[in-house]
Amino acid sequence: MSTIPNRDRPPITVVAGVIYREDGQVLIGQRSKGEWHEFKWEFPGGKMEPAETPRQALERELREELAIEAVIGAEITRYEFEYPGRPPIRLIFFRVEQFTGEPVNQAFHDIRWEHPSKFPDYDFLDGDIDFVKRLARGEW
Repeated sequence: MSTIPNRDRPPITVVAGVIYREDGQVLIGQRSKGEWHEFKWEFPGGKMEPAETPRQALERELREELAIEAVIGAEITRYEFEYPGRPPIRLIFFRVEQFTGEPVNQAFHDIRWEHPSKFPDYDFLDGDIDFVKRLARGEW
C-alpha cells in the first residue's frame, strides 16, 4: 500500500470565529491536555462537515464549544497551512460581532477574553501565528 504525499491531498477546511465584545476584546480558547498541540491557544471553531457551508460549520462549532448562537459576519481572511506529517488545512476566519448567550467553556482547557494587542503574549497554534500578529497590529 502506498501513501499519498500530503501535498496531493485536498485541504481540510477549518473555520474559526473572531468573536468581538463591545470593549474590543476577543474570545480565545486554550486546547485541553491530551489534545494534539495541547495548551496552545486558538480561536473557537473547527472542521467543516460534509454538506455544510463555512458559515454553517462555524455556527455549529460555536454552539458545541461555547453554547452560543452567533451571527457570522464577514470573512476576514483565508489561507492554507500544513503541519508536518498532517494533511493540509484551509483556514477561514470570520468576524463574529453578535451572539446570544454567555460563552460557556464546553471544549477548552480555558477560555479568555483578551485584547488583540496582547495576543503575541500567548502561545497560539503555528497555523494561526501570522493571522494573530496581523490582528494584534490592527490590520483587521
